[in-house]
Amino acid sequence: MTAWLLRALALGGLAVVLRVLLGFAMGFVPTFGVWLRLLCLVVLIGAAVAWGLLDGRADRRANPNPERGADLTILWLQAAVAGGIGCGLVSWLLDFIPRVDLGDAGLLFEATAASAFIVLLIFVPALVGVAVGRRMARREQNRTIDTAGFRPAGSAA
Repeated sequence: MTAWLLRALALGGLAVVLRVLLGFAMGFVPTFGVWLRLLCLVVLIGAAVAWGLLDGRADRRANPNPERGADLTILWLQAAVAGGIGCGLVSWLLDFIPRVDLGDAGLLFEATAASAFIVLLIFVPALVGVAVGRRMARREQNRTIDTAGFRPAGSAA
């Protein structure tokens, strides 16, 4: 399984699960709708940032030279597009199941606007995570280089 497909299935699946849970929760406690939506956004964005952070750190550790690193932008773009379109289509299909309320949106809406929103919710936070992860790994490398030749004063060498 390719790396982008794994990310697309995981994050697209997470988005579907969050939409279904949000639909059930809105039926039971509709007065907390704003907070429930915000919680779902935070969970999805947090998962994308965390995975991007891990990718960025691993890439910088494997390739200390910034010009030799992997192209994580295209990897995450592929994952976000596949995850977003998959989430939209699966959500549209799940909406036909009785007692699963996902908003009664049509196929055109789910395949375009809803998918584009999920694509942005995956792609942008993941790239932020990649950038932060690469920066963290670079700082760790600089710290080990700086302290490698350091000897405390008064030590016999």
